[in-house]
Amino acid sequence: MSAQAEERGIEAGEEWGAAETPLTFQRPVPRRLVHRASMAEVFVTGAVPTGEGRFLVGAQWPRDHALYHPDQYRLSDPLLFAETIRQALVYLAHRYFAVPLSYRFIGGDLDFDIARPELLRVGGAPVSVVLDAAGTWTRQHLSQRYDMRLDVVLTVDGERCGRGSLSVLAVDERRYGLLRRGRTSPVPPGAFGRADASRPAPGGIDPAVVGRLRTKDVVLEPGVGDGAWRMNFDLDHAILFDHPTDHLPLMALLEGFRQIGHLEMRGGSLTSSPDGCHHALLGASVECLSFGELDEATDLFVRERVRGPVPGSRRLVVEAVQAGRPIAGAVMTWGLSEGADTART
Repeated sequence: MSAQAEERGIEAGEEWGAAETPLTFQRPVPRRLVHRASMAEVFVTGAVPTGEGRFLVGAQWPRDHALYHPDQYRLSDPLLFAETIRQALVYLAHRYFAVPLSYRFIGGDLDFDIARPELLRVGGAPVSVVLDAAGTWTRQHLSQRYDMRLDVVLTVDGERCGRGSLSVLAVDERRYGLLRRGRTSPVPPGAFGRADASRPAPGGIDPAVVGRLRTKDVVLEPGVGDGAWRMNFDLDHAILFDHPTDHLPLMALLEGFRQIGHLEMRGGSLTSSPDGCHHALLGASVECLSFGELDEATDLFVRERVRGPVPGSRRLVVEAVQAGRPIAGAVMTWGLSEGADTART
């Protein structure tokens, strides 16, 4: 295999841009093509071109997962959908559009909504999903950058159950260094976060009240003021920080937003109830404004709370701030988890 082919992520014996047919769910794609270090965190299983800039992307979601686990009604974690969109865009960029593996991907806007969560209920086998994806890749030769956007429709067994999109910027190392102003060195696990004695593990937050099973998955601690929280992340977290990075990943921020949503739907209570939580994240629209630095405090604020038209639903507007500067914002839609009504009657 040539060095150029390896840099672009082509497997030995493959023709660049060749079709992968038929679409199967037999094995995950190479982890490097979705920017994951652990094979267990690769959900995309392949893609089939269907037209100009269009693909069917296969993915398999696990029956259980340490972080993205099903809720008490066995509904798949909605953040699996968000992560699958991310992996699909990265995979298509490397596999079909010749974006080099050395390029840095910078998250822009992410949004998704799940209209029929009942189709994503976990049964006796992993959930196989298909993304009907339409991508736009624009290369600017003078600046060696790619502007990319992927719009997807989520289907299970041929039935549509959601939609989403993601936009990113991909640049070479030189331009990335200019954007980061020299802050490009990956931060090793334990450099900041809870491994630092000055940043203790979150206190007073039961994992159950933020929809998690393990204390290590809680990424929040109380902030100052109504609706204020602070991220308390752990760079040793095997999923949120799958590999060393020089900034706060989009999926880590999204996890913080999601955990705030669980708290808000419980009225801000830090006490778990014996019958668990009956609400679910149904959609989110996230806007990334600037890099989140790992060595700066990240404060999260609830800016707006609006009751939705359906009983039990709510719209939440949240913002992430560092040193008084917004770095990201999100609008989330929450509702009753599928099965909650029958569980309480």
